[in-house]
Amino acid sequence: MAKTVLIVDDSALSRMLIRKLILESHPDWQILEAPDGEAALTMAHARSPDLITLDINMPGMGGLDAAVALKQQCPSAKLAVMTANIQDSVRQKVQALGIFFVALVEKPVTREGVDKILFGL
Repeated sequence: MAKTVLIVDDSALSRMLIRKLILESHPDWQILEAPDGEAALTMAHARSPDLITLDINMPGMGGLDAAVALKQQCPSAKLAVMTANIQDSVRQKVQALGIFFVALVEKPVTREGVDKILFGL
């Protein structure tokens, strides 16, 4: 069954690579892209994604604030965090949100990282 994925990252290169890797495995999936949390909320409202990948460090609304808002808006969506900063303090902040994430993946974006997210579905 085709799914809709929302990729939220301020790096156009990261979004492009995540898109490419997902479509290699699932060419029938619909991929949406947002450069920040605010744009992600608008897109999620219109499209109700099945999976949302989030960068944590973004200008404006960061990934953790966006995760809370997106989970309220799209409760059935699966969330995954992709970040360059995967220290214990980041893990604790993610866990403190009380939201289930299918994966917490370290950047740079790799096939293994994207597969970890897709396996969590």
